[in-house]
Amino acid sequence: MNFGVDKVRAAVVAIDLHRGHLDMSVATMPAAPDTAARVVAANRRLFDWCRTRQVPVIHLVTQYRDAQEIRLNAFWRTRAEDPHNPRKNVMAHNIIGMPGGEVMPGLLKVEHDYVVDTKKRYNCFVATDLELLLRAHGINTLIVTGVNTNSCVLSTVTAACSMDYAVIVPSDCVDTMDAPALHEAALLCIRTAFGFVMTSDEVMSLPELSVS
Repeated sequence: MNFGVDKVRAAVVAIDLHRGHLDMSVATMPAAPDTAARVVAANRRLFDWCRTRQVPVIHLVTQYRDAQEIRLNAFWRTRAEDPHNPRKNVMAHNIIGMPGGEVMPGLLKVEHDYVVDTKKRYNCFVATDLELLLRAHGINTLIVTGVNTNSCVLSTVTAACSMDYAVIVPSDCVDTMDAPALHEAALLCIRTAFGFVMTSDEVMSLPELSVS
């Protein structure tokens, strides 16, 4: 398949697959339980396959020093003031030391994976060293997974496209705490203008990702 690069050198960018969204016992901004279980299982399967192909898995985890870092965002302040908004707990989401900042069990292999735990905005490139890590390893193709499809995934994909990375989004490895229609709308935006959308089975069948 033509991804627009001379030779695919891929890495997984796994966004916010942490307990703050996906573990109902501690989540401050939870996805639906069935959504959480489904996206964790799909990502675990993809990650295990990627590791056998020497495709790096990079976990991006949102964490804040304190609520003041969250409050800098004007729109997020309005969400915190709306008791009916699913993001109303944003000011108490993933402060350093909270269990929500932990990657979901079974998804992180410390001997293989990388963790970037300084993410503070939807776009994973903002105020993190993600780009440095990618450039250091010669990565030109990003397999973007995680939550939420319509915020962090979409924002990161659009940024990556503008930075000239090839982008692949496995549709079953992303989802949202918001309405399902927003998940579908985000995938439509991505496949229209920013990257390739396919299933994880299709990703794992790509000869471009075979061990060279």
